[in-house]
Amino acid sequence: MKMRLKLWILLAFFAVSSTLFSADTPASLKLHPLFTNNMILQRDIPVPVCGTADAGDKVAVAFAGQQKEAVVGNDGKWSVKLDALKASADPQIMEISSSNGNQKLKIENVLIGDVWICSGQSNMQWTVDKSMDAQKEIAEANYPNIRLFTVPRKTSTEPSLELKGNWETCSPKSVPGFSAAGYFFGRELHKKLNVPMGLINSSWGGTVAEAWTTWGTLESTPELAPLIQKFNDQIKSLPENKEKYDKVRAEWEKTYAGKKEGDDLGNGKKVPKKPQPPMGPDNQNAPARLYNGMINPLLPFAIKGAIWYQGESNAGRAPQYRTLLPAMIKDWRTVWGQGDFPFLIVQLANYQDASPAPSESGWAELREAQYLTAKNVPNTGLAVIIDIGEAKNIHPKNKQDVGARLALAARKVAYGEKDFVSSGPVYDSMKVEGGKVRIKFSSVGGGLEAKGGELKTFAIAGEDKKFVWAKAQIEGDFVIVWNDDVKKPVSVRYAWATNPEGCNLYNKEGLPAVPFRTDMPAEKK
Repeated sequence: MKMRLKLWILLAFFAVSSTLFSADTPASLKLHPLFTNNMILQRDIPVPVCGTADAGDKVAVAFAGQQKEAVVGNDGKWSVKLDALKASADPQIMEISSSNGNQKLKIENVLIGDVWICSGQSNMQWTVDKSMDAQKEIAEANYPNIRLFTVPRKTSTEPSLELKGNWETCSPKSVPGFSAAGYFFGRELHKKLNVPMGLINSSWGGTVAEAWTTWGTLESTPELAPLIQKFNDQIKSLPENKEKYDKVRAEWEKTYAGKKEGDDLGNGKKVPKKPQPPMGPDNQNAPARLYNGMINPLLPFAIKGAIWYQGESNAGRAPQYRTLLPAMIKDWRTVWGQGDFPFLIVQLANYQDASPAPSESGWAELREAQYLTAKNVPNTGLAVIIDIGEAKNIHPKNKQDVGARLALAARKVAYGEKDFVSSGPVYDSMKVEGGKVRIKFSSVGGGLEAKGGELKTFAIAGEDKKFVWAKAQIEGDFVIVWNDDVKKPVSVRYAWATNPEGCNLYNKEGLPAVPFRTDMPAEKK
């Protein structure tokens, strides 16, 4: 009996001990959640290292021969800055220690190179295993000096500091579920520059740019403040809208029981999309919610720059995007405090059925807004992919060219390379010569080229502003555009459609011309 009692006491002691001293017991010394094994630290600039600990404690950070110390503030936060580091593919260890209780943390397999944020909606979220030549790409993805971090999808009504995840070494095991555009971009740069690359994928399909922008910027920008007002109105009427939604959703479920969206109904019609719930305070498309939940937690981790593949969800409000995208870029640069870090934009691809006649297009206007942002905002670049889209698929599987063209833009904008061509032809100016228009281009590289025969998707209009298809031919660095029925031409457009099928103006470096219209509305000063 006594032996049994002693055994129970002993077991109870171990149970209590394991509770008090288990690994799950939170230690006071903690690091920013992006500081994990296998991470990449940004080269050539001071690197913040931060975390939390007991107020008044002294924290020491040792890395690459440097020793930095900080006293923990009353708010429990501490931060040091490492001096600028040179690129290194030699795995190193970072050690962090606390004077209170002699707590120690160790981060292993740390490399020094370039860190890029990869953000946007579904085409940035689109993974390697769903992309062109997926199995081949996955099998060949042995790049130990490329490191991957995927930010979990999360909304927040206030700027959040919470972040889960770990850096992973790029391999056939880790790459399948990573952003394809991000991976192919990083791979291109890694091969060209031979420095380690850290890629942080923070993206969410079907989202709008205002969700990735801070509330303060939206509220203080006159052109964007209506987004806040609309959201506030929606929240006020949420109970009423929820009641309406429940009724409509129940009717949909009853009418199309057992069927899925897009199923053929046998009468020439298809099952419509399910009714969408009303905008709530935690909706991923609510203003600032994704900035709060998926961008703010990354701060102040030092980065080289960001790539951005988004716009489909804003195409219905394309003119507003002229203000929204530059505002978001300024936002990110402000909160990171690294000056005008490089920001590279993927222009929307061609999509949907081609139009039989020249027409207006929200997607074309959105592309124009992306181009104007790259043109006017310092240290930005544009990757044109008007030739790789799929009419029936909003997610083109060719993400290799997306990454390659982003890398070309990065080499120019982020790395200052010269004497190479990073872009396809860009509209410069026009001159009317009788019944024809002479279009001048920049970025012609080795010369202009019409792929696959005569130039297509040029349109021309007279003073009546009615556009018709035009003939076009190359003369040196110019394109001559005309239609015999338009005697006094005023304006020209190229590839101005949601899907300008067959657009084929390139430079001899194989890069497509940027879609344009000469009748673009005046830019705001």
